[in-house]
Amino acid sequence: MPASSSKINMADVARRAGVSMATASRALANHPHVAAATRARVLAAAEALSYVVSPEASRLAGGATDRVGVVVPHISRWFFAAMLDGLESVLRDADLDVLLYHVGDATDRHNFFRRLPARRKVDALVVLGMPVDDPERERLELMGVHIVAAGGQIERYPCVSIDDLAAGRQAVDHLVFLGHRRIGMIATLDPAQPDWPATPGRGRAYHAALTDAGIPIDPALTVTVPWGGVNGADAMSRLLSLREPPTAVYAHSDEVAFGAVRTLRRAGLRIPEDISVVGIDDHPLAELADLTTVAQPVRRQGELAGRMVLSLLSGEATGDGITVPTRLVIRGSTAPPSRG
Repeated sequence: MPASSSKINMADVARRAGVSMATASRALANHPHVAAATRARVLAAAEALSYVVSPEASRLAGGATDRVGVVVPHISRWFFAAMLDGLESVLRDADLDVLLYHVGDATDRHNFFRRLPARRKVDALVVLGMPVDDPERERLELMGVHIVAAGGQIERYPCVSIDDLAAGRQAVDHLVFLGHRRIGMIATLDPAQPDWPATPGRGRAYHAALTDAGIPIDPALTVTVPWGGVNGADAMSRLLSLREPPTAVYAHSDEVAFGAVRTLRRAGLRIPEDISVVGIDDHPLAELADLTTVAQPVRRQGELAGRMVLSLLSGEATGDGITVPTRLVIRGSTAPPSRG
């Protein structure tokens, strides 16, 4: 016999139905974005527990706010803006609002995660392009809402991302195929998160590609700098100062590659006759700069993350995540090494 209905709350209903409280609240409110099977399961659980829903209890306990929080480390960069545009378009079409949390530096990040559990204002949270450590993950999970990651491979959450290792291999294997044996790499760190490589898979790709090709790895050919075009230019200067400079350079992002190209042109070197350059991302200016790159569909990842949120809120299974394919785009910045 069920306990007294006065002692039953929406958490009990959600637990019995095997869904989140937000999903239980939506189902009991007959929200259109809840799958029929999920709604039936929640209603059956409520009936079995003799739970009587009130509008206020539904709003407060279930947390069905019709808002989705988005945590983003950078707003001005094209990558995050494009991904956010895709995500917001899907959620807007579903009549869900977006609550943006900009975590710009270490202080912002610390304050955000410290106050996070008190900010129970959303039905789901999307983390865009930033890794989280264990203490931060624990704070996220205290919110008791669905969490989705996009633009970076984050374990434990449903995630939409590219395979950075595969993308890096496409870039470096292209240079190896052209005949380059002395290949430099400009790796990047996020200034807001200097303790973590921005894209560790892209660094592993470099070492794996050279090893598979039987090319010795020279540590002097790797320069790691904070993300940004100016830093890419400085890194290229360091590579050019070597007694034996590289014949090709692999940059972890197109924006860093743009900086490398500036340094090469100022040094009077021809691209690709004297040195080849390849990046990753297919930045909107990459085609204009005639840069060979590995393209990733950035806005599409945001759209897929939005659809994943809708599936979770409706009680549908989403799987562990989606890996979006990348493709090599060959332009005029790469060619076989000069024999001169």
